Amino acid sequence: MKARTAVVSLALALFLACGGSVALHAATKAKNPRRATVETSEYGKLADGTPVQLFTLTNSKGAVAKITNFGATLTEVWMPDRTGRKRDIVLGFDSLDGYLGKEPYFGATVGRYANRIANGQFTLDGKTYQLAINDPPNSLHGGTVGFDRKVWKAEPIDVPHAASVKFSYHSPDGEENYPGNLDVTVQYTLTDDDELKLDYTATTDKDTILNLTNHTYWNLAGADSGNVLKQVLMLNADSYTPVNANLIPTGEVPAVAGTPFDFTKPMALGSRITDPLVQAHKGYDVNFVVNGTPGTMRLAARATDPDSGRTMEVWTTEPGIQLYTSNYLDGTLNGKRGIHYKQYGAFALETQHYPDSINQPSFPPVILRPGQTFHEATTYKFSAK
Repeated sequence: MKARTAVVSLALALFLACGGSVALHAATKAKNPRRATVETSEYGKLADGTPVQLFTLTNSKGAVAKITNFGATLTEVWMPDRTGRKRDIVLGFDSLDGYLGKEPYFGATVGRYANRIANGQFTLDGKTYQLAINDPPNSLHGGTVGFDRKVWKAEPIDVPHAASVKFSYHSPDGEENYPGNLDVTVQYTLTDDDELKLDYTATTDKDTILNLTNHTYWNLAGADSGNVLKQVLMLNADSYTPVNANLIPTGEVPAVAGTPFDFTKPMALGSRITDPLVQAHKGYDVNFVVNGTPGTMRLAARATDPDSGRTMEVWTTEPGIQLYTSNYLDGTLNGKRGIHYKQYGAFALETQHYPDSINQPSFPPVILRPGQTFHEATTYKFSAK
């Protein structure tokens, strides 16, 4: 009897050591059936034959972000609503061809200088530089052929519990008449917690100016769901930088209190969009001063779609955030799945330094010098309830 018991005990031990561990592995796999992945595919070619790629980041929950190395451009973001249904919540195009034409920087990495520079001029180290006037009378988003029109090098990066791709671009001295050889990277990381992280770095061999941002157009109800006027926004910003008729900051930094620019408490985007101060530029197109210390990661904005329950928080190290309500979309652009994007069909929240900072001595500095490393980061945190 004792011998029989010993045999049974030995068999049980062997089962636990072998089959038991297999069962445990199977249970673990069932609990977490997938890992974050990066898939690479061909996205098309430029007119000169240069190939362009698309990178699909998928986290363990099935959320997806797609980025092309043309302009290090975010083309799709699929996030669940309160019922678990996923929809693409960024505007853009179904193929590379749409991004090659005239379009409003959908999802692009913008540089060397995001936003506007008055009259396309700045002075650095006693020398005046004249930039392209591509948004008369100003220079906008890096000039005629900015970073959004370049093919970046790309490589997937191994990040625990996340899918990640790093994009790199070398901007030669004199490109778009900006000084200095500039080496830039932007790394996109989609975490298993439904966070999309953007991490920017840059170095230069000559004094230059730099202001990078991402220009994604968000519609939390879905890219094809109509206008965003019911979607609710909170900005962690007690002050803003009002602009003149040419959308150049006046240099003042007044409080938002008592103005239609006060989003310190959650407000529907359409609740005051008809105010004459807002309609002076057809809608919101203004920079807000993010509360807290620049250079530290802090909450800048929270946007919610009341119908789907999707919420997006924007955290950043940048000093400012530009709210733009797609004022000049007019239905002529044929976007994803045949949708013609119309006015107020999305909003942009561009984390950045202030517009025209190089010409505004009181604004946070935008000069990058040799030996320094530019580093800014922005995180989009998604949830639904």
